[in-house]
Amino acid sequence: MARGRGSASTSRAIVVMAFAVACCCCSNLAADAATTYYVGDSNGWSFGSPSWPNGKHFHAGDTLVFRYVPWIHNVVAVDEDGYNGCTTPPGSRTYTSGDDRVTLARGDNFFICTRFGHCNLGMKLVVYAT
Repeated sequence: MARGRGSASTSRAIVVMAFAVACCCCSNLAADAATTYYVGDSNGWSFGSPSWPNGKHFHAGDTLVFRYVPWIHNVVAVDEDGYNGCTTPPGSRTYTSGDDRVTLARGDNFFICTRFGHCNLGMKLVVYAT
């Protein structure tokens, strides 16, 4: 018996290949999806935050959410010198909302609280992102 152009097995193979390509594309998107982390977990951004990153693996593009009482704390994204000296270098970004979202860059990301001498009391954080 004569068949038309193509066969059922060829059509099935094309459908299977299209499905496989779609699955690969979706899994790559999921693998590249950024993760949102809440600094200090349920304690929020506080004096216990410096050890919070231990055991976590961060990637460039991940988001850190800093939750805190705005009139008590703030978040300042600084460079390494600002972190070490508890200073705010020119060009540093200061966050004051109490619910701040910061996207991580590749490498070390440094954060301090500049309210009431908190940084000098240990309220600072460094997060390394690959």
